[in-house]
Amino acid sequence: MSAAVRQFPPRPENACFGCGGANPHGMKLAFEANTETGRVTGRFKIGGGFQGSHGVLHGGIIAVLLDEAMGKVCRLSEVRAVTAELNVEFLKPIYVEQEIVVGAYQISREGREMRHHGEIRDSSGRVLARGRGRFVIIDPASYAK
Repeated sequence: MSAAVRQFPPRPENACFGCGGANPHGMKLAFEANTETGRVTGRFKIGGGFQGSHGVLHGGIIAVLLDEAMGKVCRLSEVRAVTAELNVEFLKPIYVEQEIVVGAYQISREGREMRHHGEIRDSSGRVLARGRGRFVIIDPASYAK
């Protein structure tokens, strides 16, 4: 593994539905990032437990995938941030048994606001969904209960 690659595996103490390892009903999504390009990527075959209708991935799960990938981009800046806004374009059906690649990168950062772009592609590179997110940097101490 190159020194430019950073891994984001599901953490066993994290109960997050998307990326945590402690949620028995969660997706346990793992991503990796190229620290030189600032791009985060994950490869998945989601499976039938997350379908909407007729073998197609549920739209909410598509939003989760994009939100998780774009959220990991925040960690490349060594900050803690929360999703403030998420926009998703559903371009093509994503089937639960197909392999997909979810990617994201930063578009801009101004003060505490970060804007990111994400895409879900099929194995041939065709864009199936895309998203834009606005993330706000927080103080972890004030965020915790």
